[in-house]
Amino acid sequence: MTAPLDGLLVADFSRVLAGPLATMTLADLGATVVKVERPGSGDDTRGWGPPWTAGSSAYFDGLNRGKYSLALDLSRPDDRDAARELAARADVLIHNLRPAGMDSFGLGYDTVSAINPAVVYCTVTGFGPDTDLPGYDFVVQAVGGLMSITGDPGGEPTKVGVALVDVLTAKDATIGILAALHRRARTGQGDHVQVNLLSSLLGGLVNQAADFLTTGVAPARMGNRHPSIAPYETLRCADAPIAVACGNDRQFTRLCTEIGVPGLAADPRFATNADRVAHRAALVTALEQALAADTAARWEQRLTAAGVPAGLVGDIGDAIAHATAHGLDPLVTLPSGDSQIRHPITYTRASTAPPSSPPALGEHTPAVRGWLTRPAGTPLPHPGRSS
Repeated sequence: MTAPLDGLLVADFSRVLAGPLATMTLADLGATVVKVERPGSGDDTRGWGPPWTAGSSAYFDGLNRGKYSLALDLSRPDDRDAARELAARADVLIHNLRPAGMDSFGLGYDTVSAINPAVVYCTVTGFGPDTDLPGYDFVVQAVGGLMSITGDPGGEPTKVGVALVDVLTAKDATIGILAALHRRARTGQGDHVQVNLLSSLLGGLVNQAADFLTTGVAPARMGNRHPSIAPYETLRCADAPIAVACGNDRQFTRLCTEIGVPGLAADPRFATNADRVAHRAALVTALEQALAADTAARWEQRLTAAGVPAGLVGDIGDAIAHATAHGLDPLVTLPSGDSQIRHPITYTRASTAPPSSPPALGEHTPAVRGWLTRPAGTPLPHPGRSS
């Protein structure tokens, strides 16, 4: 089986997280990705540690498998020429430099699309193309409202434990690129795909943004509680909390029966989800009194067997073990022997690309520069297939 994007060439001028995650996704799907980096320092995340890996940092390695590394100093004319030749051959170009910077190197959208009309050119910014404000996930979580709804009631606004806005933006960039490629297959025309962190965050606020637009009242921090569903939160057991998510009345009835308080389901205060949300404090008190009779691990077994969505609050190691137990095969082993989280999509009639290790800075510069001197149309294989 072949990968869905076999034969597609991506020129990757991005760095840090959103752009590199998007291009790693394309590489996992079979695209040949050439990552352009500054000589000497490379992508900023090569220096973001600890932890460190044999060749770089864990941060960098987690975002850059399956790519060539081409070291170019775009202030040098010969390196700019190489970059422009790469752009002229690319099916996709992605960057998160300031637009004026790309223009100054002769790599702006107007210039590249003039010599390569079929290119899908993706620009990633923090706050849109009309501002030069730098886009960092933490700042966008703050100004974009995500921190205002994350954390305990009355506590300090809290960021999410991963750079979630960058991840959302990477997903949006990938979707936009694939949609533009689909359109190109029909029309032969490329396009300029533009994504920004703030818009991706707003799109990811979904029901919380809808609640604000409906009521005019900004949602507040509720800890682990859901603003519109109850019980949908962590509940204390004899030794530890358990996450319980009752999405309908049937699941709530099963919960009450299994923990030995079937009468709660018939209590007028808790008969419907709206009733339970209105009387959440009393509901939680009653549930936790019953759950105090056993451990969280035992309740997880019993509730899951009864058809009630419930789970222990685990760490990342627990999550990998959980996925493995469900047959999800969550890890991929690289040629270096290191393990990474595998590409999350599987196919029936296609495959993902063979994994290749994250590149050392400039590792493929001679090979890629040599390829750029060959006639256009000469294939550059995916690094997982060339090794």
